[in-house]
Amino acid sequence: MGMFSRMFGSKKSESSGGTSSSQARAETLAHLKDFVATRPGCEAFIEPPTRVTQTTMVVVAESGEWTRRRVPDQATAKKVASQLGVPAFDVNLSGYPSRMREWNEKQRKKR
Repeated sequence: MGMFSRMFGSKKSESSGGTSSSQARAETLAHLKDFVATRPGCEAFIEPPTRVTQTTMVVVAESGEWTRRRVPDQATAKKVASQLGVPAFDVNLSGYPSRMREWNEKQRKKR
């Protein structure tokens, strides 16, 4: 067994168990749909990939509560936001909404 097989598993072991990419996509979409359906005033903020993470999408509710999920690329993120019926923004251009920071601060104070 090679070093990379030990670190990341082999294709053979991935297909016999674990989460498939189509299952992961379905779970991500279901989570985002539920989040948007149960919280008013949601907006999506697309975060570009870095050396450490792939493209992500943060959905922020009117209350400031938020959730983040990985997406394959920016085009897919825009497509998902459109399917969810929420506006999508490039976080590098718009920044994060202040309500998100305020919500985070309230959560820290509760702890």
